[in-house]
Amino acid sequence: MQGIRQLVDLEDCAERILQHCAGNIVLAAPLGLGKPNRLINAIYRRVVAEPSCRLTIHTALSLEVPRPGSDLERRFAQPFLDRHFGSDYPRLEYAAAMRAGQLPANVRVHEFYFQSGAMLSSPVAQRDYVSLNYTEVAGDLATQGVNVLVQLVARRAREDGWCYSLGCNPDVTLDLLDRMREAGAPKPLVVAVVHEAMPFLSGDADVGSAEGLFDIVLDAPAETQKLFALPRNAVDDVEYAIGLHASTLVRDGGTLQIGIGALSDALVHALMLRQQRNGEYRGALTALQGKRFGGPLVERWGGHDPFVTGIYGSSEMVMDGFMHLRRAGILVRQVHDDLALQRALDSGAIGLRLKSGDAAVLRSKGVLPRHLDSAGLARLVRFGIVPAGCRLVDGGLQLPDGAIVANDLDAGDALEVIDRHIAGRSIIGGRYLQGGFCLGSAELYRWLANLQGHDHAGLEMCRISEVNLLQRGIETLAAEERRDARFFNTCMVATALGAAASDALEDGRVVSGVGGQYNFVALAHGLDDARSVLMLRATRRVKGRLTSNIHWTYGHTTIPRHLRDVYVTEYGIADLRGKTDEDCVKAMLAICDAHFQAGLVRDAIAARKLSPDFTLPEAWSGNTAENLARRMRAARTSGLLPDYPFGSDFDAVEIRLLAALSWLKSGLERPRGWTAMIAALFRPGQRDPAAMQRMQLADPRSLRERLMARLVAGALTRTRERHG
Repeated sequence: MQGIRQLVDLEDCAERILQHCAGNIVLAAPLGLGKPNRLINAIYRRVVAEPSCRLTIHTALSLEVPRPGSDLERRFAQPFLDRHFGSDYPRLEYAAAMRAGQLPANVRVHEFYFQSGAMLSSPVAQRDYVSLNYTEVAGDLATQGVNVLVQLVARRAREDGWCYSLGCNPDVTLDLLDRMREAGAPKPLVVAVVHEAMPFLSGDADVGSAEGLFDIVLDAPAETQKLFALPRNAVDDVEYAIGLHASTLVRDGGTLQIGIGALSDALVHALMLRQQRNGEYRGALTALQGKRFGGPLVERWGGHDPFVTGIYGSSEMVMDGFMHLRRAGILVRQVHDDLALQRALDSGAIGLRLKSGDAAVLRSKGVLPRHLDSAGLARLVRFGIVPAGCRLVDGGLQLPDGAIVANDLDAGDALEVIDRHIAGRSIIGGRYLQGGFCLGSAELYRWLANLQGHDHAGLEMCRISEVNLLQRGIETLAAEERRDARFFNTCMVATALGAAASDALEDGRVVSGVGGQYNFVALAHGLDDARSVLMLRATRRVKGRLTSNIHWTYGHTTIPRHLRDVYVTEYGIADLRGKTDEDCVKAMLAICDAHFQAGLVRDAIAARKLSPDFTLPEAWSGNTAENLARRMRAARTSGLLPDYPFGSDFDAVEIRLLAALSWLKSGLERPRGWTAMIAALFRPGQRDPAAMQRMQLADPRSLRERLMARLVAGALTRTRERHG
């Protein structure tokens, strides 16, 4: 592999990087899964040990294994964390130093997206945060003097040698290198770190031999880190209600973007119920929505029926939900990078399997041109429309059986002859999912690594600029591929006038980052038949106090009110697009928790957005947690909406403990819950030996341990009684 230096020693690699950068390292690393933690740590240690050196890191989503706080948390969490992540998982040392306020003066870290909530209390992380839309990252970094780029890669043996894939992170790397070249900046030292468990994915991610791309390939198996796998979520009543409402907005034959977390899991589970258990799905929706079941919004933009055509995925993140939708036969709509062919497929004029008479249809739709040249023939072969044995000869097109038709498909019997050769052929080269990066469970990574045939070829990992924007020059094709798009994202807070805060608090402290949310919201407004859907819980608890997530005003905005579209809470759907301010306020009041509706009405009247004589409809007073639990009870108790819809990384004992410890935590946060805590302390009830053993409290020694044991035992009894 001429031009690529092969290394097997991590410290040697770190030393070469230091020498290449002359002691001033400006390092770019992918977000999330693609970071080579051990190499970054080795570089970080060398710079910390030598104050004359400098290290600037540009990255995002520095994944950290959670650190338990209290003794009780440690007893539960630490054994699970060691089992799930591995006791020797290489934590990113710069991230730990940032969080602790101990980052050395010669190290700076600029992230554009934090692991949610991880850096709220870090002054240096908050000061050095860079607020960017995902698609702007490459352009911004191109002028920042990046001189080294490090990334985990997948490797596969082929006949002509090793081939490489950027795996789960082609999102920014290729765009960054292109933008630096366009800006006249020197090419950075590109260091690929081989990870045998990294899925080898196709599309832009497959960089072949990587000649001219990689400068160093580090193959040090002993230094390999475990892929960071997110534990699978539990889903509660509120999240399931939001997922059920949202699932009715997805149109068969459309396009889907979803994020990650319990709300996305709830949406995916609801879509699978819609497909596989439609009668029960409709029953759950009827119980949840009552008289509001269906309605004009769903009739126009979504549906309740099973999927026939299926949906296509175009999402910056590929996560577990897409795996489940693919397995369920929902993620099956294919798109092809050819406008005429895509329109013929979407209109139903042809199917993926061609039949007799389709040659004339393909000609009428512009898929077959009147005259063929070499590029046009290669295009038809690429999509499987004509056999690979076809070739152009003087005056005509020679078919595999030797027959020659004139190179004028409108003349004579040319189409009839071609028709005999294409009937029964399958259209190929389509994709069912396009993404920029992957992040999810260990099950997701195994699924990605073992994809075969079209399941592999039809999942395209590409530059984030291709996912989050309509590509220049092919905007019409990109829009056709994303027909009936539904862009689902989550937000923390919404205002009654339709603005959203998704990444930061009112005082400016960053919780996570903008990521691609703004891009998808803008994209939804730029496509004729697309909708942006922001999902949020109607309330949250802050220090034990119930607080609304729908405000009149909020001191930070991620999505401005002029891009308002659809909001979904557990109480329903608010369609705000193109509506007056008054209608927006009413729509948001209808999905707000009843405890906070009167206050919003007063604010709206004071701001001249509601008439002074406005009164709240009686139906909206039912927006309470108690009523929601009642509406959801049948679906929950029947098992239609299980706590862990996609399985759990916790064992049965740990699941019991999670419920008990969550009850304890919520009780301690609210003064009203202290009575129950005291009752649990003095009436612990029947003990759960396996759970107490798991918490290392089966044989308490000290007074502190005896108190903890009684609290845990009481909480286990209480949650067991509540769940029957």
